[in-house]
Amino acid sequence: MASLNVGNLGEYLREQRRNAQLSLRQLADAAGVSNPYLSQIERGLRKPSAEVLQQVAKALRISAETLYVRAGILDAERDRDDVETRAVILADPSLNERQKQVLLQVYESFRKENGFGADTDADTDSGADADVAVDGAEKVENPHS
Repeated sequence: MASLNVGNLGEYLREQRRNAQLSLRQLADAAGVSNPYLSQIERGLRKPSAEVLQQVAKALRISAETLYVRAGILDAERDRDDVETRAVILADPSLNERQKQVLLQVYESFRKENGFGADTDADTDSGADADVAVDGAEKVENPHS
């Protein structure tokens, strides 16, 4: 696992918070963390857990994976394209949350099919992708199932 780059993470979080026009207190409340703790993260003094990063990402409506890369939790080179694609999908204002999640599921199924999928436990993925129904659209099926 790469070492945490909390300075870079803190600067990025501050930039994202300001872009979202949120005060430090507002983001801390939305993420369920204390105001001083979030301030320390932004200043590069604390190393947040993946769970805290996920809560902050949700509050900022950005990709948690992006924060994991910034924090050094995920390998940036290996995961950069995947993270960027996910971030673009999650940031698209023309899609609702359900559509974003369905699109991410389809994207991940294609990545797995092509040998680039995320590491998963054998128990959670039997090799056959589930059919995904999209509101107002035809069912998308894996042709290799």
